[in-house]
Amino acid sequence: MTSLSNLRIAPGSKTEKFRKGQGRGTGNGKTAGKGTKGQGAHNHTKKNGFEGGQLPLARRLPKFGFKNVSRKEYAIVKLGDLDKFEEGATVTTTDLIEKGMVKKELCGVKILSGGQLTKKLTVKVAAYSASAKKAIEDLGGEAVVTKE
Repeated sequence: MTSLSNLRIAPGSKTEKFRKGQGRGTGNGKTAGKGTKGQGAHNHTKKNGFEGGQLPLARRLPKFGFKNVSRKEYAIVKLGDLDKFEEGATVTTTDLIEKGMVKKELCGVKILSGGQLTKKLTVKVAAYSASAKKAIEDLGGEAVVTKE
């Protein structure tokens, strides 16, 4: 029976690490298997992606796309989901996280106009869509933009 105390490496599964430049007696000393002279023999001259003067692959392929480093990504909550709160309640980002409506706070929470809101609420989050803000205010509620 095999147990942790008698485990053995299977024969042929591992090869011995090849140690370059360990002296002439090892059979691979002095030039360390690189031959004599020439560009390939020098460690500092090979550039990553260098193709011998040919235009490298990374420069031959087309470039596309753009990544906006200052992009703000919001956690989205639909207007209909706010109906879970009591009439006249103040809803903040921490309340939404506690109720499980928002898994992680990115740059804040944005309320979008999906679903129907039937209660008057004071909502304090980072952003609103125009129609969601109008729907909250039409019911007598308050849509406050907070800097989080």
